[in-house]
Amino acid sequence: MAHAVGADDRMHRTQRLIAVVMLSLLATTHLWAAERLPHGLEQALKAGGIPLESASFMVQEVGAEHPVLSINAERPMNPASVMKLVTTYAGLEMLGPAFTWSTDAFALGTVRNGTLEGDLLIRGQGAPKLTLEDFWMFLRGIHARGIREIRGDLVLDRSHYGFEAGDPGRFDNEPNQVYNTLPDALLVNFKAVRVTFIPDLENRRVQIVTEPNLTEVAIVNNIVLDNAACPDWRARMRPEIRADQTSAQLVFSGQMSAQCGEQTRHYSILAPQAYTGGVFRRLWTELGGRFTGSVREGTAPLNARPISSQQSAPLAELVRDINKFSNNTMARQLYLALGVSAFGAPATPEKSDRALRQWLAQKRLDLPELVIENGSGLSRIERVSARSLTAMLRAAWRSPVMPEFMSSMPVVGVDGTLRRRGRHLPYAGHAHIKGGTINGVRAMAGYVVDAQARRWIVVCMINHPKVHNANAHVVFDRLLHWTHSRGGSLPPLLEEKDAGPAIVE
Repeated sequence: MAHAVGADDRMHRTQRLIAVVMLSLLATTHLWAAERLPHGLEQALKAGGIPLESASFMVQEVGAEHPVLSINAERPMNPASVMKLVTTYAGLEMLGPAFTWSTDAFALGTVRNGTLEGDLLIRGQGAPKLTLEDFWMFLRGIHARGIREIRGDLVLDRSHYGFEAGDPGRFDNEPNQVYNTLPDALLVNFKAVRVTFIPDLENRRVQIVTEPNLTEVAIVNNIVLDNAACPDWRARMRPEIRADQTSAQLVFSGQMSAQCGEQTRHYSILAPQAYTGGVFRRLWTELGGRFTGSVREGTAPLNARPISSQQSAPLAELVRDINKFSNNTMARQLYLALGVSAFGAPATPEKSDRALRQWLAQKRLDLPELVIENGSGLSRIERVSARSLTAMLRAAWRSPVMPEFMSSMPVVGVDGTLRRRGRHLPYAGHAHIKGGTINGVRAMAGYVVDAQARRWIVVCMINHPKVHNANAHVVFDRLLHWTHSRGGSLPPLLEEKDAGPAIVE
């Protein structure tokens, strides 16, 4: 009997030893998976001349506690436009998917027989997207209430924002690019002028059309039409912009080929007051209204008589523009709304920073390295780590606003900034990915569904001066392919001619 007990004891000890060894092997396997870069990704980095210390990676299943890949994940990195994921997720939770912004009109005088004897005041509250069509509907509402003539001034109330907007060229010395349009409590049409170049074969010239057609913007057309090849129509054209606070002149020189067809560019060339005033005059006249006064800044008095209001689209719709098309100005407007929601108007970046960090604390999301300047990623100082982004994306997956948040992200090979990217690759249509790029930075983050219908969080950021010459999109392609296949073989390195446009914007 004693012999049998001893044998059983030895058997149990052996089983325990085997269990310990198995657990040790599992731990070692997890360590290898979490800390060793797959060969194909390592090869792609080396091919681009990017050292591993300049990149960070994290891949983790949405319901898992540990990642399967974690390289430099704690390192603070500039995420470029991937920062918009932080802003939009916070906005959806803090404000709610149905949140809207209001633009309001007030009569500062008496209305008699269709004439406003006094000023018309328009007050903005930071609407991220007040297009020409929206502004036309807003003015139509004023017209529909019986006002045909305004005998006072147009007063623009921007007091909802309590800070100086700054220099639009500070980021990259391109102040006339629409992506650099600064936040404005009364931002109409992103302050953009669309310029369309139309080859006129019959008259052997290039016709130029602007929208909106403002008297404050003059066009000088010195473009010569020819029939050369059209690899890059922008490179052959030389725009010169001369602008002050009240007007602007666009001078176009160079050549354009008839083979290019109709082409369009957008410019932000007027000060906010001049642009909004010019659009108002144009649209009000088209509605049959009359206005001969001046345009000035002011604030609505307490006894101002409201006459019309325009509500924005709900936030659930607006975040799609922010993420799918990487709209910097809309992201900045949303970021400023976070501070107002927590601490009241006027909006300031400081209030928004405090509000965001309070929300993160309430969510028990620890992002100690987070530096957020404006919420758009159009910044040299914004920082976040791959681990923090992964934690946030895990929280978003469990959030009630998950459907709105995920649907706001570009689908690789389908829509948004990634509609032309990776259409021939296995993960096309299976990856909701937000990309980002500024000089020296390329990044991506989002969700990938693998071949077994499991969903994975994927984050990759590269900060290196050579990143734009290194085909960084190959690294992203291979990481997404590796995640989607989960154990399948990686494809050969893509040649530049086959790689397509970059996965970031």
